[in-house]
Amino acid sequence: MASRQAIFGIANEPGDENDKLVELFRNRAELKKEFAALGKEKHRLQQLIKQREDATARVTQRLEHLENLLVDPKWAHTVLVFYQLRSLNRRCQGKLAKFAEQLKQQRENRRWDIQLRAWRKKRDAQKAKLEHELGQHRERLHLLEEQIQAERHRMASMNGLSKIIKGRTASEELAELGDKLDAAGNDEQGLLEKLQSIEDAGRPDPPGLSIPEKRSINFMIIAFAQHLYLQFNDRNLVALVKESSEKSVGAINYGNKRDCDLLLERISAHVESMEKARDYVDILKRRAALIAEDAAFECDEDAVPLVSTVATALALNANGVVTKTDANLVGDNYWGIANVLSR
Repeated sequence: MASRQAIFGIANEPGDENDKLVELFRNRAELKKEFAALGKEKHRLQQLIKQREDATARVTQRLEHLENLLVDPKWAHTVLVFYQLRSLNRRCQGKLAKFAEQLKQQRENRRWDIQLRAWRKKRDAQKAKLEHELGQHRERLHLLEEQIQAERHRMASMNGLSKIIKGRTASEELAELGDKLDAAGNDEQGLLEKLQSIEDAGRPDPPGLSIPEKRSINFMIIAFAQHLYLQFNDRNLVALVKESSEKSVGAINYGNKRDCDLLLERISAHVESMEKARDYVDILKRRAALIAEDAAFECDEDAVPLVSTVATALALNANGVVTKTDANLVGDNYWGIANVLSR
């Protein structure tokens, strides 16, 4: 019986048992790895849930705090003023961000236009040169073809005696002309391929702005931030606007209802005045030039000037008279200017 089992492969060899044991341990190791990975993923998801729960709890707490303030007659009007001030701050931030983005886009487009014009000029010059060479080459091809036709015609017109005497020489000349024609055809193909490669070449990528260009942009951004700041004739109001962006509701009390109503009137009047402001581009350019005169940088690779060198707001009247006011807009991050400066 044992021999029959061995013959038909029924008996288990020792090697088979070892292979199964190795495979079993390998599968066990893979399962342990997968289990460890699942444990890590579970921990990550638990941490994420905790973070979301904490964030939700904070929002709920703020909402409850706001509700308590709104139902308190002593604080309800203050809450309204606070959010009006914060809205005004966001309006100024939006204006500055839009101005900065448009300015950067304008400068980038201008530089890319210059680069594209130079690229097109170079490409057109290369194409014109190749097309001129191709035209001359095709003239030579035409002459070779005419010579071959003439030679063939001459050979065909030979009589028996002249064909015997000159036929071999004529055949050699015809073969030489054929070789020249083949070589000229290859040269023409090479010129056509070069011309096609120029046609297929894509436009260059938009270039980045240089440090001098970024500095110029930043001077204009700072000038516009000062423009927004100087529009506040009431320095106390601009301080309140800045404060509202740094503190939470309920941290500031603006007084009784009458005080709050007066503040709301001042805010509304300023918004109206700010939106009506026009024709200040020339003043911005002059202000930016003055800012550039005093600006200093920590190193040659820096595009943002040292804060201490741009800490003065410059007001210019119609006669060009400059009035200076201490205002560290960059250092105090007025209107979120740190987020829009080019670096």
